Amino acid sequence: MMHMDYLTLCRILRARRRILRKLEIFEPPTCCPTGVCGPAPDPALARLQEDILRWKKAGVVVERLAINQVPQRFMANPTVVELLTREGQEVLPVALLDGKVVCKGKYPTYDQVTREGM
Repeated sequence: MMHMDYLTLCRILRARRRILRKLEIFEPPTCCPTGVCGPAPDPALARLQEDILRWKKAGVVVERLAINQVPQRFMANPTVVELLTREGQEVLPVALLDGKVVCKGKYPTYDQVTREGM
């Protein structure tokens, strides 16, 4: 009985791993990890922080990557390299859901990512 429960648990965990979504947000240079700092923080960044909490509750893995903090991650992603080459840093932020562009030039919203298949 114990052996069968373990196998069932393994199957469930494998299935769950397959459906986990990953949202990567490639951002312009930021002064701090959240971007919500300084005398007049951008309201879009405050909304983004709220949306990130909602995505995480829904099981989405969310990564925020600032070009001045992790440039190697930008260069390692062919989609981001192509967009930066073609459109320059003005294309940032770029949001990728499971490697597909869901938003560029602005931060994604919860509803936008949900429409794209969250």
